[in-house]
Amino acid sequence: MPHYQYESEANCIVAGCDEAGRGPLAGPVVAAAVILPADRSLVPAGIDDSKVLTANQREALFPLLYAVAQVGVGIASVKEIDRWNILRASLLAMRRAVLALPTLPGLVLVDGNQTPRLPCAARTIVDGDAISVSIAAASVIAKVHRDRLMDRLARRYRGYGWEHNRGYASAEHRAAIGTLGVTKHHRKSFGTVRRALDLEPELPLV
Repeated sequence: MPHYQYESEANCIVAGCDEAGRGPLAGPVVAAAVILPADRSLVPAGIDDSKVLTANQREALFPLLYAVAQVGVGIASVKEIDRWNILRASLLAMRRAVLALPTLPGLVLVDGNQTPRLPCAARTIVDGDAISVSIAAASVIAKVHRDRLMDRLARRYRGYGWEHNRGYASAEHRAAIGTLGVTKHHRKSFGTVRRALDLEPELPLV
């Protein structure tokens, strides 16, 4: 389970930062930054890496975290992903999330091995969402935000299964690209989408 070791070692306000949506073929990348309350008794139980939690568990934690923590959310669009590449776009979303916090932290714990450009200290932790409680909390916020966004897009662009696959390259999604074409929410810099565009023209966007 994630722990407080890194938070306890820092003599300042600490935020955890993580992103959701680096791998999908469609949709933006979403990042969150979370400053948990100093009183740990207020922190909701069950915080863990969003990938090991069920959707119901994430949805239950989401409002509880917002009730006690300081939260910032940042998004990098599909256009930014295609322009800069997914890594740079992810770092941009993380920067936006940290800057959206009500309080600028003294230290940001970042999941992964690269830090965004920030006006404060940052420390990377590989697999940080499974190690740091703050990063795990950020992973939950980012995942739920992105899932809800993809749910809204799924209602507008039916047939791609985004309400199930969240834009990832499932068999259903790849087949839909072949039959329905590519939308403005698809990442054209990703190989699967690029190959589809080589085979057939993009459908008119509404």
